[in-house]
Amino acid sequence: MKLEIYDSTLREGEQSATVSFSKRDKIKIIKALDTLGVSYIEAGMVTLPEDLEFFGDISRMELKNARPVAFGATIRPGEDAQSSPSLSLLASVPCDTVCVFGKSWDYQVSKVLSTTKDENLRMIADSISYLRSKGKTVFFDAEHFFDGYSDDARYAMSVLETARDAGAERIILCDTNGGMLPDIIGMATAAVTERFGKCVGIHCHNDLGMAEACTVSAVLSGAVQVQGTVSGIGERCGNANLNTLIPILQLKLGFECIGEKLSSLTSCARYINETANRIFDEREPFVGGYAFTHKAGMHIDGVMKSPRTFEHVSPESVGNLRNIVISSLSGRSAMADKMAGILPHLDRKSPEVTKALNAVREKEALGYSYEDAEGSLALVIKDALGLRKNFFDLVHFKVMTDEDALTDAGNQAIDAMRSTAMIKVSVDGKEKLSAAEGNGPVNAMDRALRQVLSAFYPVIDKMKLTDFKVRVSSGGATASVVRVVIESTDGRSVWRTVGVSPDIINASWQALRDSVEYMLDMSES
Repeated sequence: MKLEIYDSTLREGEQSATVSFSKRDKIKIIKALDTLGVSYIEAGMVTLPEDLEFFGDISRMELKNARPVAFGATIRPGEDAQSSPSLSLLASVPCDTVCVFGKSWDYQVSKVLSTTKDENLRMIADSISYLRSKGKTVFFDAEHFFDGYSDDARYAMSVLETARDAGAERIILCDTNGGMLPDIIGMATAAVTERFGKCVGIHCHNDLGMAEACTVSAVLSGAVQVQGTVSGIGERCGNANLNTLIPILQLKLGFECIGEKLSSLTSCARYINETANRIFDEREPFVGGYAFTHKAGMHIDGVMKSPRTFEHVSPESVGNLRNIVISSLSGRSAMADKMAGILPHLDRKSPEVTKALNAVREKEALGYSYEDAEGSLALVIKDALGLRKNFFDLVHFKVMTDEDALTDAGNQAIDAMRSTAMIKVSVDGKEKLSAAEGNGPVNAMDRALRQVLSAFYPVIDKMKLTDFKVRVSSGGATASVVRVVIESTDGRSVWRTVGVSPDIINASWQALRDSVEYMLDMSES
């Protein structure tokens, strides 16, 4: 059975407190979602004439899989659809499908709209009929449906009936407050689908942390359209996470969602999070960097013998990768598996495996840890085997931090630190010097290093530092040895590197150097 995947990242996602999209961002996300194969892309709410220009741009895009949807509200109490400026604007959007929301909870009708239940039904019917008369395919979002169904099921059902009779092609059941449990969602959805048939959609918020479970319950009860956002971004606690839902529905339950394009899910999820300027949650099911990462010895042994022992689906099915964590406690089998991408002919008895494992253990004795620094680990292994390429030599670097006297908007004096880094490197005997300012010494070093190397390696421009962590590993107070972990991305993949030193600047430099070398090594592989 085919399910419609309705993505609302550009509307619901942008209602997240931490997300804001430029027009360029939105176009990039629409292209990525279309390539992924979703059925519908809710491109935004139409409230101003300027919004029509954006939808005009979308209409000129050659989308292959998805249909764009414009979002709006029903008319207000006492208003007539024919004379409503907002509804007229929605009707003039250059796309075939629109989605309007209306109240399905009598409590909201009286407290928010300050009108009668009959007037609310009139508003819904008039709005949908008008949009249908303008040639639009109309979806109706029954806002707060499950709260309404719990309080007054007869009225909540009458709202759906009104929308359906007025010409709505899809009636979407919304858990707007995100406070319902999966069994309630399932029972209510079953009652709706029994009455109205296969025209029902589900839209869940995540305020109980159950948006995906509630959505699955609705689908098993007959819903044919699934609404959500990439990584579950949205208002308050977010929306149902399509990154999780699509594999569950397609791989676990056998529904057709995006077909063979499922193997591009991980790259699409990362790309959209990067476009949204969000730090990707590596613990996301299916698409996260830790989703198929194994550390415990028994788990590693099992998954190496048969992946099904500790993986419920294959990482390749969703475009992800398996990762074996190497530490001083790891055995030769785990190291041999880790080295398979470098020297596939090795086995646990190969001397190269022992040599690499000893190199890791020596580093860990100095305070290094590679459990969350697979980039540095790969370089250590290559170094032990004599395979590490020398992309550049550091000639000299210097970092300076000064305090600037600045004022805020109220002309109050505030403290601000400005960091400047100067770095000279040598590549194939050619020396080059660069300097850059940054928001702190690490940011300044990062900018200066990428700037000086871009003349030799243009691919470095794609790299961006996304996270920086410092941990005290030994000693006490200011005499401690610190471990710095840096996370970097090129927009497609993410890697982490580590540095250790009593000097935080030196530790940061080690991690930054490894990050750059790892990317350059990947680009040549």
